Amino acid sequence: MKDRRISYFRQKGDAYIMGTSIGLVLSLLMVAFIMGVILVKGLGFFWPSNLLFVKLEDGKAYLGEVTDREEKTVIDASGTSRRLKEVQLKIGNRDLYGLDFIWIPLDAVVKQTYPRMAITIERLEYGNFYGFPQRLHAITETWLAEESGFIRRLQQWHDRAVENRKRIAKLEKRLNRLLEPLSHLEREISLLEISPQAQTPEGQARLQALEEEIARMEARISDRYEALNRQLEKLHQENAQLILTVQTADGAEKAIPLEKIVRFYFPNQMNLFQKSALYASKLWEFVSANPRESNTEGGIFPAIFGTVLMVLIMSIAVVPFGVMAAIYLSEYARQGPVVRLIRLSINNLAGVPSIVFGIFGLSFFIYMIGGTIDQLFFSSKLPEPTFGTGGILWASLTLALLTLPVVVVATEEGILAVPQANKEAALALGATRWQMIRKIVLPNAMPGILTGLILAISRGAGEVAPLMITGVVKLAPSLPLDTTFPFLHLDRKFMHLGFHIYDVGFQSPNVEAAKPMVYTTALLLILLVVVLNMIAIRMRNNLRKKYKMAAF
Repeated sequence: MKDRRISYFRQKGDAYIMGTSIGLVLSLLMVAFIMGVILVKGLGFFWPSNLLFVKLEDGKAYLGEVTDREEKTVIDASGTSRRLKEVQLKIGNRDLYGLDFIWIPLDAVVKQTYPRMAITIERLEYGNFYGFPQRLHAITETWLAEESGFIRRLQQWHDRAVENRKRIAKLEKRLNRLLEPLSHLEREISLLEISPQAQTPEGQARLQALEEEIARMEARISDRYEALNRQLEKLHQENAQLILTVQTADGAEKAIPLEKIVRFYFPNQMNLFQKSALYASKLWEFVSANPRESNTEGGIFPAIFGTVLMVLIMSIAVVPFGVMAAIYLSEYARQGPVVRLIRLSINNLAGVPSIVFGIFGLSFFIYMIGGTIDQLFFSSKLPEPTFGTGGILWASLTLALLTLPVVVVATEEGILAVPQANKEAALALGATRWQMIRKIVLPNAMPGILTGLILAISRGAGEVAPLMITGVVKLAPSLPLDTTFPFLHLDRKFMHLGFHIYDVGFQSPNVEAAKPMVYTTALLLILLVVVLNMIAIRMRNNLRKKYKMAAF
């Protein structure tokens, strides 16, 4: 009787249902745990923490943010064990101390306070500076920190220094654009001088013509060049006279140019609303600004832009080829051993390590195709390559090959799901095979095609290994898409969120300070993949509803 009940229980499947449900719950808990760790470690990085001042028994003093606390067991000289509490301070001032963090035993602390005038200064170089403002020197005037209105004056002059810095950057760009034609002519002269044609009469005549053209161009742009230089010199001189002097916790003074300061604030004086506003500002800077300090500070907008653009180019490349391959295999090819071998090969390609595709992209796309394009269309720029080096186009095509098997399999499954009766009905009404595929098969298989695209986006957006040898870089000087003709520059190198995580986490000179940036970038990459997938899923669901209603 007991055996019969056990057999019935197994046949009913309750044990298997319970096992699968437990597996689902465990998987969701692991995902939630990972996301929780990323959220806490990443988003907490932008909160303006209070500054703690501590003075030790040996007379040393430190000022910084409390980042961690721990309690550990230590054994003294007599062999007695005791509990030791320590606090980790982010002391900043890397240019003075050479490190960002320090562990301080609480037993050695004789004084700890939260001074109201403690200032946090975020700099363009050397990270944060923590100290106490002493005086502000602005051109011909000097204000002491004890004077009323000091913070207001400091903010006004800092705004002016930042505005000057922006104007300097714009003027330098105008100067570069002004001198760019001259640079091209000088480069052409250099290449001609080392070529065999330089000794021929034609070569000599060409050199003389180029030199005359340079002389005419220098005369034409000299006035504008001098005017821009005068403006630059005036702005540089003004910014050089805007100095904030700050004192560290141990009494040393440091003069910081206002143009080198990103922002400053007094966290011990701020209320919750002010800190929340500053938190939102820093979070927006992270999403919209360029990176600085070896990618450990600032923003990651170029990496976001590069990732999205790469995924779009990859999708444009992989979907047509994947759909055409699936249509041929399911509708045109004669089923037999050869087609079965092709399908087996496609399935096996999905398991090939991604670095293999990267090596193939390097040899085929960059060296073979890119080198040929340079020989045919950009020979004047050789030996400097244009397309014969890594770029966003070759990286996108490499990832398109990587994700092609996924799109082919998903599309073919979608095509096979179309009822055979619908195909035969279209053919019976006089439609050609291509008309039947275009009007019947493709519309009904579109959800399957989009499923393949969703899977391709999920895999392609997070791949790093192929990109490292096909175009991704640590820091890209300019975006692949801008306002300069031809607007989309497929030959340019680009930044990627996945590579940014690798670079900051494993190649940074200051790993401890870079940890929050790793968590935050990982969170942003996850959100980006989710958003791209949600867009594709929404399109797929709309198509399913459309063709489901059309069937009635």
